[in-house]
Order: sequence, then structure tokens, then C-alpha cells
Amino acid sequence: MIPVPSGSRVWLATGHTDRRKGFDGLAALVQDHLSRDPFSGQAFVFRGRQGHLIKVLWWDGQGLCLFAKRLEKGRFVWPATAGAAAALTPAQLAMLLEGIDWRTPLRTDRPRIAG
Repeated sequence: MIPVPSGSRVWLATGHTDRRKGFDGLAALVQDHLSRDPFSGQAFVFRGRQGHLIKVLWWDGQGLCLFAKRLEKGRFVWPATAGAAAALTPAQLAMLLEGIDWRTPLRTDRPRIAG
């Protein structure tokens, strides 16, 4: 699991990103297109055009970290917003990485009576 602190923000870059981009290219996208600081400790998530590859960029206090995940089946759930970025919680990021629809997770019913 990506060690994003629980109080940190996670930003999804809406649309698609050139999957060839690495540390410097993604950090430049964060600054130029998202108007955020890539060295703030927040996580920034980017998706490739086909939707089966994501990259997560974050600053851990010592350097930039880059995590990539490719799904063998299916696509990552991505927002269809007109803005440059969408905010997620670290819990929603965990669901996204597991391939779960983080927008409307299914919750189990709470038992009404014991036994």
C-alpha cells in the first residue's frame, strides 16, 4: 500500500495522461495543469488513455515516489468531470488501487439484533 498519511489529500488528474511520463514530467503536470505543489506531501494520480494503467506521484519528505499499477482485466474507475482534478481520501485511493468503484462503494448492512 502507498504510505499516504491519513490527513493528506489525494488528487486525481482528470482525463488521460501520457503514460510515458516519469517523475519530472508528472511533477511538471502537477505544477502547470493542476496548480498544485508536487512537493507538498499530497498524492497525485494519473491514468493512461486506455484506462488500465495508473501512476501515483507523491513526496515522502525525502524525495519523489512514483507508483504504477496496470490492471490485467478491466479499467480503473475515473471521474468524468470538466475540472483539472478531483479530490479523494486515502481510503478512496485504496479502493481505486484495488479496482473497486470508489465513487459508490457498497456497504454491508449493520445487524439489527444480536444472535
